[in-house]
Amino acid sequence: MSETGNRLRKLLESPNFEPQNYVKQLSQQSDGDRDLQEHRQKIQNLADETAQNLKKNVYKNYRQFIETAKEISYLESEMYQLSHILTEQKSIMESITQALLSTDKDETSKEMQAAFPKETEELKQRTLTSLLEKVEGGKNIMDTPGRHLVYNGDLVEFDVDNMSPIQKVHTFLMNDCLLIATWLPNRRGTVKYKYNALYDLESFAVVNVKDNPPMKDMFKILMFPDSRIFQAENSKIKKEWLEILDETKKSKVTKDRHTKEEEVPTSPARVEASTNPFEQDEDEPAGAEESVDLSPEWIQELPEDLDVCIAQRDFEGSVDLLDKLNEYLKEQPVTQRVKELRLKVDERVRQLTEVLVFELSPDRSLRGGPKATRRAVSQLIRLGQSTKACELFLKNRAVAVQTAIRQLRIEGATLLYIHKLCNIFFTSLLETAKEFEMDFAGNTGCYSAFVVWSKSAMRMFVNAFSKQVFDSKESLSTAAECVKVAKEHCQQLTEIGLDLTFTLQSLLVKDIKAALQSYNDIIMEATKHRNSEEMWRRMNLMTPEALTKLKDEMRSCGIGGFEQYTGDDCWVNLSYTIVAFTKQMMSFLEEGLKLYFPELHMVLLESLREIILVAVQHVDYSLRCEQDPEKKAFIMQNATFLHDTVLPVVERRFEEGVGKPAKQLQDLRKSTRPVRINPESTTSVV
Repeated sequence: MSETGNRLRKLLESPNFEPQNYVKQLSQQSDGDRDLQEHRQKIQNLADETAQNLKKNVYKNYRQFIETAKEISYLESEMYQLSHILTEQKSIMESITQALLSTDKDETSKEMQAAFPKETEELKQRTLTSLLEKVEGGKNIMDTPGRHLVYNGDLVEFDVDNMSPIQKVHTFLMNDCLLIATWLPNRRGTVKYKYNALYDLESFAVVNVKDNPPMKDMFKILMFPDSRIFQAENSKIKKEWLEILDETKKSKVTKDRHTKEEEVPTSPARVEASTNPFEQDEDEPAGAEESVDLSPEWIQELPEDLDVCIAQRDFEGSVDLLDKLNEYLKEQPVTQRVKELRLKVDERVRQLTEVLVFELSPDRSLRGGPKATRRAVSQLIRLGQSTKACELFLKNRAVAVQTAIRQLRIEGATLLYIHKLCNIFFTSLLETAKEFEMDFAGNTGCYSAFVVWSKSAMRMFVNAFSKQVFDSKESLSTAAECVKVAKEHCQQLTEIGLDLTFTLQSLLVKDIKAALQSYNDIIMEATKHRNSEEMWRRMNLMTPEALTKLKDEMRSCGIGGFEQYTGDDCWVNLSYTIVAFTKQMMSFLEEGLKLYFPELHMVLLESLREIILVAVQHVDYSLRCEQDPEKKAFIMQNATFLHDTVLPVVERRFEEGVGKPAKQLQDLRKSTRPVRINPESTTSVV
């Protein structure tokens, strides 16, 4: 920029700049209009340059904004992973703390039991007896000697399927069993509860249920093949239930083992050697106890290594360690030491499963497409949980597809929106199918679940499709084009062996029927309105161009021989009503054939028949009522055009589009065949 331009810029940027004084001074100094024009041009150039600089800065800031947004997204992902790792570390530390505390509790309880063994047992038995007196149907529970109460309290039972509350229960934990009693609505004396179920401690497993507000403070009791879910009053009581149940189960296992060990020396078969082969078989398990070598360092450190792998999100390493252990113990007998190792490992497997399930939950980021789930799915399958992996994978993809459809902007042009909708949905469905086939190649039992999911996804697609196409009352031609686009995209799925065309058609049939019926009513009303104003005069198109255009339209509709009804001038030897009806009816036929599938055969056929009947009946009525011979001959010419030219084209085009003849249309044409008549006669049809 020149020196003058720089001075002008500095002047305009000055904080003390006053436009009125500047213009006044400029007017006084200028020699005329030319100076003002030159100065105006300088200011305009400066404004253009400023606008260009502003635009460059906007573009530059916009690029920086996009880059910053990407960095924020990456940082968010890293922070999420860091938070997850910290959560896992916290849970590991809590489990270690609980283990140390439970050890201290065991030692304290042993000391108390050694100090007051008899009084404690008698007190617990008296307490249990007094409580069981309040349970209807629980008198026989105390028949087992040595049974005493460990813990009891109120819980709320929930339905496993829909997580709705069922009933309030009172639970009695004894040293060898668990009693569940329901509250009586109508209490009778001291009886408050009714016997519901009694479970041996060895017949069920206790599983913590992760809090998911408002569902919290819950735990599950698994009894093959059933399960029950209970909710405690608060987290403290839930923690007490879990700890005491675990301690009681362990105490029973330890007591039973000590009982068996005490009984073994009293067996007479071990007093002296014997040649009885049955006694040798009985001795083998005892020798087998020492035959499993669990001394390798990798086995001793396996639980801790699994904790580290889970905390570091090394899922493949965790499953590799589990496979290595299973391979090592495959041919080995199940001894007590092996059982204890299995218990430790099973707890880690449960934690690993929970982490993998969370990885596949819809709450996680859906970016990356179906391939992003491959890691978690493959490890769940290796853990033998292919059914759960299949369910979570399909649920994740359903949410992803639903989110993609919801984020799609609704354009002004319906056809453009449908193109985008079909492209997004069917591409996602195709990618999901390919990924499913790759992940579950060895689990053919899961394929039926994918087919069911595909139908559910198609239902979601049709809802969005119908809302935009049919609920917005689009024209039949637009609806036909949209349905055609959906069918073409649906055909792409056949390349992977998945044909959902029938599903798409069955979901759309109701809306298409309504659209055809609505358009049929519109055509019939329009035809009746034109018929009411019919004067039976020849058409005058005024210009040769209009006549040429009409000929092209008739030719595109498939109406041959239309030239015989036109002359060299701009006149057409047909009435406006018949020509308009022909164009509208042929358009309806073409759009109906685009929408056609077998379920719509009779709907389309009846619509065509009703439309044709309105026109034919009007012509017949006019022939019978008209007295003027010239007009009567003209009406007869229009009737001949309808019968000999239009109706055969409709029949032929319908048969080509459907693949079979339309007998109803043939019968209609035969029943309305016009005859050559005397102009003075009042008979028009046979």
